[in-house]
Amino acid sequence: MARVLVPLANGCEELEAVTIIDLLRRAGVEVVTAGLADGPVTASRGVVLLPDQPLDAVLGEDFDMIVLPGGLPGADHLDADPRIHTLLQRMAEQGRYTAAICAAPKVLLNAGLLDNHKATAYPGVIDASDAIGAQLLDDPVVSDGNVVTSRGPGTAMDFALTLIERLLGAEQRRAVEQPLLRP
Repeated sequence: MARVLVPLANGCEELEAVTIIDLLRRAGVEVVTAGLADGPVTASRGVVLLPDQPLDAVLGEDFDMIVLPGGLPGADHLDADPRIHTLLQRMAEQGRYTAAICAAPKVLLNAGLLDNHKATAYPGVIDASDAIGAQLLDDPVVSDGNVVTSRGPGTAMDFALTLIERLLGAEQRRAVEQPLLRP
């Protein structure tokens, strides 16, 4: 069974976090949510999320993918946490997936994971002059090697379905997507 880590920080975008968690779990993926600190996380619109565990409890565990929800100041909290950068770099070194949506692709950039990759992010979050070595696109979802990025809350479902396809294949993506009655 595929295993995915979704770190949750205060100020994360709840629509993105919940969509990612929900759709991956519908696909049969074991999703572990981890708060940067103990206790509940208050998302950007005041929704309170209860992580499965604190991040420190899962640092030594193996995951197939790490997915960073965006939102501000959530993405800034992720970016300021050296544990997140270490996890991202370890995942990349092991050839595993790193993924981020909205403002969170800047965390991938600052961890050095967007060099020589195509990526996307929420408009204005990544300054092109800071992204030397990365090719920034305006596509809703961009997959390049083991890096998957997306634009924002409106692209969260496409992003999560792409993650399912990358982990489990197109058939599993279709199995999850069909009952959602997407246009």
